[in-house]
Amino acid sequence: MATEIKVWQIDDGSPIPLEVTMAEAGRTEPKDLEQWIKRNPAILGQDILIIGEQVPTKSGPLDFLAVDRMGNGVIVELKRDQIPREAITQAIDYASDVASWDIDKLNEVCLKYRDQLLDAYVSENFHDQDFEDISWNQAQRVLLVGTGVEEPLQRMIEWLSVNYGVLINAIMFRYIRTKSNDELIARTMIIPEELEKERSQKQQRKIPLSDEPGTYEQEELRALLKSYLSESRATPQRIKNVLLPLCLQYGIVTRAMIKQELIKQKVAEDEGKAGIIITTLSRELGIMSRDYLRQVISYNKLSSWEKENYRVEETYKDLVRTVLEELKSSESPQA
Repeated sequence: MATEIKVWQIDDGSPIPLEVTMAEAGRTEPKDLEQWIKRNPAILGQDILIIGEQVPTKSGPLDFLAVDRMGNGVIVELKRDQIPREAITQAIDYASDVASWDIDKLNEVCLKYRDQLLDAYVSENFHDQDFEDISWNQAQRVLLVGTGVEEPLQRMIEWLSVNYGVLINAIMFRYIRTKSNDELIARTMIIPEELEKERSQKQQRKIPLSDEPGTYEQEELRALLKSYLSESRATPQRIKNVLLPLCLQYGIVTRAMIKQELIKQKVAEDEGKAGIIITTLSRELGIMSRDYLRQVISYNKLSSWEKENYRVEETYKDLVRTVLEELKSSESPQA
């Protein structure tokens, strides 16, 4: 039996059922419910921020892409009526693609939808969040949204959540109009919000950070640098095209110099967005597994997340020049 939300209004001591549907009230799920979610994502959960709408994936566009306070990706699939059991397959398909997205891809989505990079948008809304503790998109949550849910789907969601820890939930909304014509929305979830949040926190994997440099031999270090700087992600490309050339040219490079170069190369529109990009670069250098970067690039640490005075160690300047020249040559069109 499908989950239902029933509401009664107490009138003169007696409960009177409120049965007005959205259609009867001139409201439509495709238009109104979608707009309500966009205007106040908290109706999906207290820690949800929408960063994209109709986001392209390998399996088609997903309705909303969001993040939560822990940095998890949240796939929101909106159904205009009762949620069918087939919706679970579609949403998991989307999640399997989103799981491969890194911070650069999330920034791209957020910038297009919010005209802000992810760190800036999240910091404006989660003021008490320590961004050093966020591991972006290390886990994914699925939220199926509609006006009801088929019993087989409810059974599958409970089974996946309870037995396998899959972060999946269904949210049902009921439109209500009182006798005095006040409009209300009632919400219920298959998995209680507090339990969902607890399970989400348990699955969150914190990325180990470090300031210790690597100790690789020259040839291994060269191969690691070349492989990393060949990645198509925005951050390795910015290190290759902005940070390393500046360090080779000037010796010591400040955050202000990096900002100017980012704007000059049209990587950032203004100093605010350039500052956010520098924060991303700084975080990348602090990831424990990137010790080969720290072997080549030194810096002064101003705080747990802010670095300054970047420089390439004298020992490795020739190595860095060689790697950059090889990459530039391989990227040049053949004559």
